[in-house]
Amino acid sequence: MSEEISKFDSVEHVTVSSSVLANLFSLSTRRIRQLEVEGVINKVARGKYSLQESIKSYITFIKATVDLKENKEEELKINYDEEHALLERAKREKAELEVAQMQGKLHNATDVEREMNKMLSAFRAKVLAIPSKMAPQLIAQTEISIIESILETEVYNALNELSEYDPELFQNDKYVGEGLNEDKT
Repeated sequence: MSEEISKFDSVEHVTVSSSVLANLFSLSTRRIRQLEVEGVINKVARGKYSLQESIKSYITFIKATVDLKENKEEELKINYDEEHALLERAKREKAELEVAQMQGKLHNATDVEREMNKMLSAFRAKVLAIPSKMAPQLIAQTEISIIESILETEVYNALNELSEYDPELFQNDKYVGEGLNEDKT
């Protein structure tokens, strides 16, 4: 009842079935076939795989998979110092913007929009009023130079509405009276 033990000098030409590979790698035969389809291991004949090449290929596959996971984990690790520096930079920038707003050097978009809408609405109203306001005055005029002069004066009056720009109109009520606007020159 002695079992004969064979000694191999090389496993280079040894072929095994998918079930032997599955047992050796602790996988199912279905997973062995999937690895073949994925190109990880190669079949040498129907249902036969080179033992040496399959082991090498599977080890390379496992190493690559582990390296990929480690790289992803490294990418996901948060560098506390870097994040803290970014947070501090954001806080500083926010503070700088608030100071600029308090000093009247920076305006809130909603404040600018509100004031510009007021100015443009007044301008529009003056321009639209020119025909009805000027028609009675121009009806009796016969000289073109007088008509041009009257219309020009009225257009300048309407344009004057836009020239009344005042940066303080855009000042947010939140900062009124803060005492930071004294630096005007």
